[in-house]
Amino acid sequence: MNDKCEKIVRNEFKDNDGIFQLFPCWVTRDFLPSGRRLGLKPQEYDAGRKGEICERWLVSETQTDNTIFTEHEGQSYLKLHTGGEKILLYEALDVLGEQAFGKDYYRNHKTLNRLLKIYDFKTRLFYHIHQMQKDVSALGKKSKEEAYYYLDSDVGAHPETFFGVIPSIVEDHRQEEIFVPYLKKWQGDEILKYSYAYMNVPGEGFHLPSGILHAPGTALTLELQESSDVMAVLQASIEGIPQNRHLLTKDVNPAKIKELGDERAVLEQIDWKACSDPYFYENHHLAPVAVKGKTPDGVKDEWVWYNSTKFSGMRMIIEPGKSYTYTAQGIHGLFVWKGTGFVEDFAVEGQKVSLTDSNDEFLIGYEKARKGVTIRNTGTENMVLFKFFGPDINNTIVPYILKRTK
Repeated sequence: MNDKCEKIVRNEFKDNDGIFQLFPCWVTRDFLPSGRRLGLKPQEYDAGRKGEICERWLVSETQTDNTIFTEHEGQSYLKLHTGGEKILLYEALDVLGEQAFGKDYYRNHKTLNRLLKIYDFKTRLFYHIHQMQKDVSALGKKSKEEAYYYLDSDVGAHPETFFGVIPSIVEDHRQEEIFVPYLKKWQGDEILKYSYAYMNVPGEGFHLPSGILHAPGTALTLELQESSDVMAVLQASIEGIPQNRHLLTKDVNPAKIKELGDERAVLEQIDWKACSDPYFYENHHLAPVAVKGKTPDGVKDEWVWYNSTKFSGMRMIIEPGKSYTYTAQGIHGLFVWKGTGFVEDFAVEGQKVSLTDSNDEFLIGYEKARKGVTIRNTGTENMVLFKFFGPDINNTIVPYILKRTK
């Protein structure tokens, strides 16, 4: 970054008292159709050969890994209030360093290393895994643990998600017997008959470590995850739409494929014990949990992503005419889903977006988080906002699911 842009970054961060506002970041996918619930005009979802806009990534450093590579797709740009330069969020954070992250945190964390996205597909997503770190380290990639929050919106045609496998398959050691022939044949969607489905209930969600098979439903979903785009797809067709078999092995080590064959190389990456947990729902389901401490009347502050030190986050609901000053333990993102009002001196409005602009997305630096961020609801409906954090920021306060075992 040149000296002029560095000066702009520093001045913007200082003038906004440790806050960056971001432009919306749209992501295309070519494997399935968009649900078209992201607030754009109908014709704006079509991206030609790249497919359709199916996701919005929020306060993001992460580059997409699409078939047609587009540099900086998935990475957020600063919404500058001085100067006309285009500056990426990750570039700005490189400039600010410990000023943005906090001195102690920056010793071990040079990036945000988390990603929040809204994903929006017309069909159910394919049955797939996100590889564990041990399986992608040799490729120079990151694992992808994730968690879902189902938004209060149209839930689509198939609002249920398949997770894991029927436990007896693993108990009887039948994984290869069942899955290898299907993956070789690569036809149809009958692979889902070996899994259980759970409803997508708005206001609730699930926590999903990497290595677990899943086929997400059609509810409009706010997903918080590690900063990664790795996966292995095991479903050949969704609602008659064939899937490219390249998606099975795109993040599998070629040496493992040579040793085991592509089908068995993928099956080796699955966490079969976690997939066959008889208490899967109890051990992964997320319902809102109140943040400890007193909040003003007319305000709710609740954990909706928890059970992990890799990321975490809360939902705030603020009634009309109310205000709330919250503090946080570190640098984080802030997203306004519903309502109108102010984040500090920024006028905000949820669900009002275009391809090029919005007033709903922020990065809050360390010092500002510790000092406090004031939200005011000046509208006539509840404001709904989400705070989201990267690894190790909320380790001492994040709640955990009480794990059940046999």
